[in-house]
Amino acid sequence: MTSIGRRHLLGGAAGLFTASLTGFRSALAEPGTGPLELIVAAQAPTTPTGLTLAPDGRMFLFMPRFDDRTVFTVGEVFPDGRVVPYPSEAANRPDPAKAGERLFHVPNGVVDVRGRLWLLDAGLMASSGTPVPGAAKLVCIDLATDAITRTIPLQDVVTETSSLNDLRVDARPGREVAYITDQGQDGAGALIAVDLASGRALRRLSDHASTRSVEGTLKIVEGRVLLKRKADGTTSPIQGGANGIALSPDGARLYYTPLMSRRLYAVETAALLDPARDDASVAEIVRDLGEKGLTGGLAADSRDRVYLSLQEFGAIGRRDPDGRIEVIARDPNLVWPDTFWITADGWLYLSAAQANRRPEHNKGVDRQQPPYAIFRMKIDAGPA
Repeated sequence: MTSIGRRHLLGGAAGLFTASLTGFRSALAEPGTGPLELIVAAQAPTTPTGLTLAPDGRMFLFMPRFDDRTVFTVGEVFPDGRVVPYPSEAANRPDPAKAGERLFHVPNGVVDVRGRLWLLDAGLMASSGTPVPGAAKLVCIDLATDAITRTIPLQDVVTETSSLNDLRVDARPGREVAYITDQGQDGAGALIAVDLASGRALRRLSDHASTRSVEGTLKIVEGRVLLKRKADGTTSPIQGGANGIALSPDGARLYYTPLMSRRLYAVETAALLDPARDDASVAEIVRDLGEKGLTGGLAADSRDRVYLSLQEFGAIGRRDPDGRIEVIARDPNLVWPDTFWITADGWLYLSAAQANRRPEHNKGVDRQQPPYAIFRMKIDAGPA
């Protein structure tokens, strides 16, 4: 794909790639924001939980290896909706004998301010199970050459029940750090802080109240209570610890929330990164910012406003620094809104992952309906 073709996904001065999808209806947006637009109908092979964009408009989707039907876990999106394995089909072929070289289960990735693509690999072969030894890692790709330039192992900070989920990278001058959520397969989540320069990783707030799945939380998506539903009719509750994260504009605070929790939390990043601090002292400075609804992904803009993927309502919410929350857009086709990405020119992108339609929630029947919608809307701020 040429760089010009890639820019068509960004729109603006570079032009807008107009996608259409039969049955998609007009979105409802609040005053003060642009309309919610369907920017591409992605022919992803399975659930696209994450997305990121490069400055030249290249878009990447991330599809966790929930089962053996996941043919690749990282893909690049073309303007016509095609999604192809990235950086190659071979790199997406999991092999326990080459755990540090292959991509196993990538739920999210980000492009940093230096134009590098960072991939978060949870190292799983399915939605549950012990991570493959040596497979949990951060992978850095040079987008100019599409070559892997660095791999940072995360083996020392994952557990037998880990499920690494979201990633933020701060690579501004004087910084070289990453923050990761572990939602835990049993709901006992954690935060992970990584010094990218040295590769040192610290597991923080493991099974703390702010990272733990809240027992008894009821989540309703598309008019149905979200449960694990087996073919034999038995059900079990959803567990989901630390999930969405966002960085404040100055990089000093990390916002985060469990998947199964209505609370938003914040903690100072300096404390997460300080190896001299124990977990108890980090826990003392966690701030409970209050109710924000049930969400998946989070993002913060340059005005320190936190965007909320309101999965129960097929909507986008926004929390102002004073704590006020409003719904800024909603659309019946925002089925399981998940990861946000904010571009330098003030476009907010969002994937509709359809995760509630997966077989594990529907007695073994896959009710997902490709293509998967990628939306965007104009906001009056850039990325944090």
